Amino acid sequence: MVKQKNNKASNATKVNLRPLMGYALIEPSAADTQTASGIYLPESAQEKPAQGVVVAVGDDLILENGKVMVAPVKVGDKVVFKKWGGDEIKVGGKEYKLVKFDDLMAILE
Repeated sequence: MVKQKNNKASNATKVNLRPLMGYALIEPSAADTQTASGIYLPESAQEKPAQGVVVAVGDDLILENGKVMVAPVKVGDKVVFKKWGGDEIKVGGKEYKLVKFDDLMAILE
């Protein structure tokens, strides 16, 4: 069962993609195009952000020992994930990250 977004509480995008058990689909934040001192960065020098908004969440993960790992996030949460974690996918011309629950590090409030 996919946990869909709450229209009032979130500005997350609805996607016709359902993550499997143990995964979350994240819409990455836009990369910074300018440094704090005002220097504009070319696209090749921009670092990919390691944060974004959860768009869809898969079912809770059942571990090998039979215990259940409850989904740590819900649709609309702004999260930080491991820099090299997850896989980049394109759906409808838009880029997303498909991230394992283990690769999520924090929820931004």
